[in-house]
Amino acid sequence: MTNALVDLATVPGWGVDADVRNNPTWPIRHREDLRTLGLDWDRPAQQSPDVEILQSIEHDRLPAVVGTSTPPSGLSGMIRRYAFRRSESDWWHWLLLMGADRINVVEGVVEDLGHGRIPNIPAEMGARAEWAHNKRGLATKAAVIAGATLAILAVLRFRRNDR
Repeated sequence: MTNALVDLATVPGWGVDADVRNNPTWPIRHREDLRTLGLDWDRPAQQSPDVEILQSIEHDRLPAVVGTSTPPSGLSGMIRRYAFRRSESDWWHWLLLMGADRINVVEGVVEDLGHGRIPNIPAEMGARAEWAHNKRGLATKAAVIAGATLAILAVLRFRRNDR
C-alpha cells in the first residue's frame, strides 16, 4: 500500500519513459558513451550587451547570448522593468509582460506615424497567412471587427442625436 493520493496505474501516460529500453528520447539523451551523466562542456564566452537587459530575479547571471535588438523603452519599458522585479512564479510578472507587449505595439504604431509612415497593420498581423491557412478564422475576425465598429458608431450617433 502506498501513500499516493492517486492510483498511478489509472493515470494515462504515467511512467511512459520508465522502461529504459523503450525511452522515446533515446537519440537525444543517449548518454552511455559520455564521461558523465550530465552535460560536460565549457560555458561560452559572455556577450557584452551595450543596451539594458532585463534579468529574472531567479537567476544570478545572464545567459551567454542575449537579445539586444529591442531594449526596453517608453511606457512598455517601465512596465517591463517593474515586472522583472517580481518572481517568475508570480502571475503578475507574466501579466505585466503581456500588457507591456500590447502597449509596445501601440507605441510602435505611434512611432511609425511620427516618422510619417502609415503602418500596414493587416500585413503585420499576418492577414496573408491567415487567408492562406485559416479563411474561416479570418472571416470571423473581420465580422467581429466590423460588428464592434458598427456598434461604436451607433452609440456615438445615438449620443450625438440625444443632445
